[in-house]
Amino acid sequence: MPIIPIKTPVVAVMLLASFLAAAPAAAQDAPSPQQALQSFGIGAEQIVQLQRGEIVGYDVSETSQKELAIGVAMLLPVPLTQIADYIKKGHMNAIESDIVASATLGPNPNSDSFKKFAYTDKQLDEAKAFLAAEAGDEFNLSNAELASLKSLQAELEDADDKTLLKTANQKYREFLLQRLSAYKKNGLNGIAPYARDGGSADPAAELRTDAVNSKAWARYFPELQQAWLNYPAALPGNASEQFIWLNRRVEDRPTPILNHRVIAVGETGGIVISRQFYVGHSYNSSQVVAGGLPYQDGTLVFYSIRSSTDQVAGIGSSLKHSIGREQMKKEMVKRLQRLNKDLKRKPATVAAE
Repeated sequence: MPIIPIKTPVVAVMLLASFLAAAPAAAQDAPSPQQALQSFGIGAEQIVQLQRGEIVGYDVSETSQKELAIGVAMLLPVPLTQIADYIKKGHMNAIESDIVASATLGPNPNSDSFKKFAYTDKQLDEAKAFLAAEAGDEFNLSNAELASLKSLQAELEDADDKTLLKTANQKYREFLLQRLSAYKKNGLNGIAPYARDGGSADPAAELRTDAVNSKAWARYFPELQQAWLNYPAALPGNASEQFIWLNRRVEDRPTPILNHRVIAVGETGGIVISRQFYVGHSYNSSQVVAGGLPYQDGTLVFYSIRSSTDQVAGIGSSLKHSIGREQMKKEMVKRLQRLNKDLKRKPATVAAE
């Protein structure tokens, strides 16, 4: 069986960095640590494991055969302020080793905003495959995007490699800008489906379902959940947003990703919700919920991922899901262990299930 190519989105520790480094905002009611643990289904035995410094997993309901979902939590015996100081000193930079390039997108982006996304000379075959893309799962492209590429084929018939590479990069940046603009204008309704052989994949529907079913955090941040579901509806007063593009290596391929992140900070903790509303290939979409709450003399850090991919549906779905969740959990744990090691100078083990 092939390895399920699931890559976690911008991970919890990076998300945690964002709200810890953000300016204070008007307080919004956050769950108590006890309420959060109860909402995640973390029982008394797992609380003991947390208090021993172990990382525990918790179940996140999956809403379709295409979805993989899981959550992890840990207690750090340091205050939120110390984690914030760690972030501000730039120690988070080395954690995401599979990110080739990334940038925050300003209020008025243009195609130059994505200029660091580029196929290199060594990725010429990938660029050529993109220019010749057809409906299927090799690339996540809409029917309109595929038609736009097809219209170029005649003029590129005798083009040299340099021209092909330049054209592929320019065209992909154009697509990224168009998808970003459509999402910012129309939210989930602005996300074009991916054309598949004989059908389509609908990341908008997947992300809408994720927003509706994220009940553990929505119970305590109902206004935020509604704004998230109905974006570009106005965000609550204590929330801020960021748009980020990434070039991440997935299955050893360059992968452009568009990410929307909303941060809500209060005096008693903070939460970050993040959705990848465009992914170049391998999976369709993902949503992350991450946060930190004061707990006893330290901080309760939690984060969950819902990721949708066609590759875990169909025959053998149950086994594929089990493998995919385990891969996701390993990546999530790895990043929490790195954060824990840097702050505590001692390893964090994974709790026995």
